[in-house]
Parts: sequence; structure tokens; C-alpha cells
Amino acid sequence: MNNLEKRVGEAITLFWTTRSQQNKRQGIKTGIKDSGLRAAVTGGKHLDGFTAICRDLLAEGGVPEAHVFWRTRKELPGYYRPEKNWDLIVVADGRLLAVIEFKAQVGPSFGNNFNNRVEEALGNAADLWASYREGAFKPSARPWLGYVFILEDHPKSRSPVRVNQPHFPVFPEFINTSYAERYEIFLTKLVRERLYDRACLLLTPMEGGMRGEFTSPSEELSFRNFAAGLTAHAVAYAKTH
Repeated sequence: MNNLEKRVGEAITLFWTTRSQQNKRQGIKTGIKDSGLRAAVTGGKHLDGFTAICRDLLAEGGVPEAHVFWRTRKELPGYYRPEKNWDLIVVADGRLLAVIEFKAQVGPSFGNNFNNRVEEALGNAADLWASYREGAFKPSARPWLGYVFILEDHPKSRSPVRVNQPHFPVFPEFINTSYAERYEIFLTKLVRERLYDRACLLLTPMEGGMRGEFTSPSEELSFRNFAAGLTAHAVAYAKTH
């Protein structure tokens, strides 16, 4: 995709403008100002720009759009639970090709949600791979699993956070780190431990994000690297079908 950076910037703009609109609608509905951080998250449209990019990447790689599910029929069987409703899945000829989850976090309470996001991402991966091991997706080969995370670039997400060590020391890489750095460490480990095939971390400030501004802490966690992995997987499938 030649215009990938531009498309990502547009998706970032959509993310922020949609959140703003959902917050305003929630405030009007309830009559309570600023009640809608949760409303913006549960509105379900703020990450649609990234879903659209991934659909186009798959199509460019040779996977027909009819095989890509992002609105309905996104459920997959779990091993520790009956099913999980993913954000985007690709199923072709009865085979599971790819699974992608899109998540985001904005302030002001970065600390309240960090552990929840970590536990959620780890649990989803463990559940998917246990299901695969037990033959839930037969006759599928190992599917491609991706994770995209958008984090608000804010002084509170960039400031070092203390750690609690009442009994045993935490791993040294977490000392004097911000939440942005902790997400970078976490997502890098997810990929290097092969829990996810690719992960992406994009940091974006609210004001600049309205203009499509974003950064990534490393090339390994860039959207370009994520896109390259997804496209390669799609091309590999297309060559054999």
C-alpha cells in the first residue's frame, strides 16, 4: 500500500473525531458533561479506520473481501470459554487465516486500565492458541494473529510511574518507566514470545491527533511492519489458492 502512512493518519483523525462526537452525544443524552469516556469506547466506530486499512491490505494480498468479517460473524470458539467475538477475522474455504484485535486507551486514568489491557491481550491469545491446539479450527494451518493498540500521547502517559515491590523485585526493565514505555515493553514481548505474530503501538496526542499526528516507539511496533506481516500472510494464502 503506497499511501499507508497517509491512511494511518486518516484513521487517527477518525479515531479522535469519532470519540469527540460520541462524547458530545452522550453528554446531550444524559445532560451530564464529560460523562462519556466510556461512551466513546463502547460506540464501536472509533477504530474503524484501522479495520478498513486491514481489509484493503488483505485484498491487495489476494484475499477476497467476502472472506473478511468485521461487522458480524466474528465469533470464534474458545478453549476456556464458549466463544470470543474478535474485531476482525478472515475465514476462507473453511480455514481460519487471520485474527486481529484493535484496542485503545486515552487519559486521564492510564493506570486504571493498563493491567486490564495486559490481562485481556494475554488471555485472548492463550485462549485462541489452546483452541487451535485442540483442533477447533480444523483443517486450518496456524492462523496469523495481530494486535493494534492506540495510546494517547499525554504527559501522564509519558511520566515515570513507581512500582510496588513489597516482597520481590520487579524485572529491571520496568523501573522508572511510563505507561507508554510499559506498553512498548509489553507489546514487544507479546511478539517475541510468539503470542502474537505482529503488534503495533501508535501514540497520538488529542489535539495533534485531530490532524492525523502519530508516532511509534520502534520499527518493530510500527504500523508499516504490522502491515507487511499481514500482507505477506495474505499473499502466501493467495499463491496456493
